[in-house]
Amino acid sequence: MRVVYCVSDHTGVTVEAVAKSVLSQFPDFEFSRIALPFVDSVGKARDAASRIAATPDALVFSSLTDPAARAALREGGAPVLDVFEQLAPAVEAALGRAAVPGPGHTHGMAPDYEARMDAVNFSLAADDGLQPGRLAQADLVLAGVSRVGKTPTALYLALQYGLAAANYPLTPEDLARDRLPGCLIEILPRLRGLTLAPERLAAIREVRYPGSRYASPGQCRTELDAAAALFARHGVPVLDATRMSVEEIAARLRHGLK
Repeated sequence: MRVVYCVSDHTGVTVEAVAKSVLSQFPDFEFSRIALPFVDSVGKARDAASRIAATPDALVFSSLTDPAARAALREGGAPVLDVFEQLAPAVEAALGRAAVPGPGHTHGMAPDYEARMDAVNFSLAADDGLQPGRLAQADLVLAGVSRVGKTPTALYLALQYGLAAANYPLTPEDLARDRLPGCLIEILPRLRGLTLAPERLAAIREVRYPGSRYASPGQCRTELDAAAALFARHGVPVLDATRMSVEEIAARLRHGLK
């Protein structure tokens, strides 16, 4: 097991995403990632270096912007894979202009912050079909049987992309009919279906309700088949999310809106 430190002078979201993506290319290794966010001074960088120095065979991913803090971090003796040192010179050469280092440029109070928070509030209010009358206000509506990932995907779309995403669960009563509920028919151009492999859905449901009919593979297959038939009847695009993370599901759905 190799310990990997993700060091940032702000939230660490960016450098953690980079580390996760790069490390996934090495499936023969096991990694334990440790986030060290808000390392925003030379003193904190030295403290991080001391911790790193005490960890055998550590790797370090860094997005520190202060050159002095970056130098202090290297005192830990571990290999430091610095996002800015690797990329900024190439971008400077391409643009013909020097970078202006500064912490938090990516995740500060961006101009779209309020819009994203409004989208999150909308997605919470329109979660799980709670307010079907508000579906007409949505940028995107996700539909599917219980536990296919509608809620986390809708919230991620809202928080990350500022999309007013609602979701609607297809109940056994909905599935027994030959058409989608009227509130979904009204917003068909913005409706997307989510589905999973029956085995995956059964495993997810089993965690929530062990030994139940709701979690049985047969019940899951029956519901998924009925939902697929409804989606096909109305021409609703469907995304199979069996092998996807929430991030990938959201990105694919967002790209499909363009």
